[in-house]
Amino acid sequence: MMETVFWLSFIFIVYVYFGYPAMLAILRRLAGRPVQKAYYEPTVSIVIAAHNERQRIEKKLLNCLALDYPKRKLQIIAALDGPTDGTEFVVWKYARQGIEMSHSPEHRGKSSALNLAMRRATGEIIVFADVRQMFDPAAIRELTANFADPQVGAASGELVLMDESRGEAKSDVGLYWRYEKALRAMESRIHSVAGATGAIYAIRRELYQELPEETLIDDVVIPMRVVLAGRRTIFDPEAKAYDTVACCPLAEYGRKVRTLAGNYQLLTQLPQLLLPWRNPIFVQFLSHKVGRLLVPYALMTLLISNVFLLHGVYALFFSLQSVWYISAAAGYLFSKRGVSAPILVPDESRRVA
Repeated sequence: MMETVFWLSFIFIVYVYFGYPAMLAILRRLAGRPVQKAYYEPTVSIVIAAHNERQRIEKKLLNCLALDYPKRKLQIIAALDGPTDGTEFVVWKYARQGIEMSHSPEHRGKSSALNLAMRRATGEIIVFADVRQMFDPAAIRELTANFADPQVGAASGELVLMDESRGEAKSDVGLYWRYEKALRAMESRIHSVAGATGAIYAIRRELYQELPEETLIDDVVIPMRVVLAGRRTIFDPEAKAYDTVACCPLAEYGRKVRTLAGNYQLLTQLPQLLLPWRNPIFVQFLSHKVGRLLVPYALMTLLISNVFLLHGVYALFFSLQSVWYISAAAGYLFSKRGVSAPILVPDESRRVA
């Protein structure tokens, strides 16, 4: 009995992290559907979500004003979520340059701020952004080019982590981040990604639906609604946003916990994602999202069953698991002192689920 539990747990974990990517690699070659990018210049509304961002929002507004996109076709909205530090006064300074403000006097959460801002948005394409990350000058053109393909309902860009001291892209980004980007590229080629890069993603205006209050991961809920509506959500690494690694490993851990909670919340908000006849990317969603949620339980059953199997090859498995968990505990303790490793570099500044 314990051997069966052990091997089922082991096979499940191997499938989620290795078998699923291998399957994507095969499907990409056999059934790939490249996006038909082309010159396309629709009206665009950039919605920048912000709470208390007085120190950083001016840089973001200037970044948006400098984008390589016709000003007459670009609407920039600062979606303020009950700031208490005077963020709104910084935004007001740029009203004459066309910056609009959607101001909620109460701090009700990002989803409420986005819903309020969408009532002002007039663009055919809506681009969602956070304050900290800066857009590449060509980012909007790259995103909108994807919407020349009528099957594309949402497009996610790529977040590039920069070395602040050298002013260039970091070469030692985390292994997990590179792994995730490779998965997204393959998923996008086959049909759709199961989420977007929170720092830079866009949707067609008519596909937006109001978010429930307290939504934790809007950059997964919004793209998955697009998929359920019968359109594709694609990943385009040519549409770039830039960020610097400013958070400590413990802050990154907190972000991961929030993302994990958001994935559980996603299943309650969009239960139809678990229905293969409703979800066009059911296998991808099950393997990438639900599988990740179940891996901790599989790891637990793997360890517990291994305790009862300490002979032969099982002894080796137990030793490897022991080393892994001891290393993880040591990494956690070191992180409290501000020491990090490349694998701990965040895979996104704001989520990707």
